[in-house]
Amino acid sequence: MFREYDIRGRESDTELNETSIWHIAKGFARLLNDAGIDSVILGNDARGTSEAFSRSALQALRESGIHVVNIGTVTTPMSYWAQYHLNVAGLCMITASHNPTGWNGLKLGTGLSKTLLPEDIERLYKIISSEEYIDGDGEVRAEDIGAQYAQDLISRTNSARPLKVLVNTGNGTAGLFVPTLLRSAGYQVIEHYTDVDTSYPHYTANPDGTAMMEDTGAQTVANHCDIGLAFDGDGDRLGVVDEKGSIIWPDRYMALLSRLVLAKTPGAKIVFDVKVSEALPEDIAAHGGVPIMCKTGHSYIKSKLQEERAALAGEMSGHIFFADGYYGFDDASFAALKLLEYLSGQSMSLSQLIADTPTYISTPTIQVQTTDEAKYEIVRDIVAQFKSEGRRRRLGPSSCVV
Repeated sequence: MFREYDIRGRESDTELNETSIWHIAKGFARLLNDAGIDSVILGNDARGTSEAFSRSALQALRESGIHVVNIGTVTTPMSYWAQYHLNVAGLCMITASHNPTGWNGLKLGTGLSKTLLPEDIERLYKIISSEEYIDGDGEVRAEDIGAQYAQDLISRTNSARPLKVLVNTGNGTAGLFVPTLLRSAGYQVIEHYTDVDTSYPHYTANPDGTAMMEDTGAQTVANHCDIGLAFDGDGDRLGVVDEKGSIIWPDRYMALLSRLVLAKTPGAKIVFDVKVSEALPEDIAAHGGVPIMCKTGHSYIKSKLQEERAALAGEMSGHIFFADGYYGFDDASFAALKLLEYLSGQSMSLSQLIADTPTYISTPTIQVQTTDEAKYEIVRDIVAQFKSEGRRRRLGPSSCVV
């Protein structure tokens, strides 16, 4: 359950339940206290267990002396936004992102745009294991941030012409907010699977997967839309298809977002993860930007963005971070608005714009299914094998220079 940058597990007696959520929140309260933080934003996605889990977390945080601002059912980016808008450093978001039904989890933060790193997760696990908890009497208040969030995002973007947009939220939480947001920004929205049903009857809301993206493409063509947008379960990752239904993977559409940023901020730094093709750094450099590669991972990308004072960052999974004109966290709704801003200002279609970017042959991410227990052992074996082969090659005749 305790992963590199968040906590996820099955809803069960042995993994995530109201009792285990209480213990995790108690441990997190200790982390917050150690960091000098006394207040936390608490939000949850629309999964069936999320409200009950949120109540357990609220009780644990309050009983630890942490003041709780409860923002209710929101997307993960909305919880990040609330930290800035309400000036609250702590974050506890109940969500399992794009995981299938039967899963849930927590995304935790100890600062603005500062989610937990692996060493923080390890420290949290130790606190919970030894029950090194603290006690207190925190205050609780509720805030409804939806309208203000939408107003803020729209004020930061422009639309040069109306576009017809297919929106697929895969029955996830983003369906509660994205269609209304885009309509308010002036776009014609065609909704597809935007009703919330976290049994995910069609497919998991995951724009990194071909099932959701191929369906988004088919619906975009069928409805004669200019672009199709797919959002993951908690609204922090964006998938894109062009008007012909072709999937535009994140390293391709990030090239367009980079052009938008670089037109305003020449010489800006753009951060991306190691999974992207050479097309993205090549296009960034060609338009006067500074391409910077980073280790894959939400927390790593965000940290690199801050360290380099970059204007934009993104990874192949569809997490897009705007620091230029925004707060520097991953928000699929804001990324969508900025991509629509760029497209609306061009005379060419999306497929024509993408054809103007460098092209390299690459595959989508290929995920081999295995268990949580086995995957770490598999990686250790692969690393050991490559290290062994590397030593043999260095010692072999072919490594000698004559």
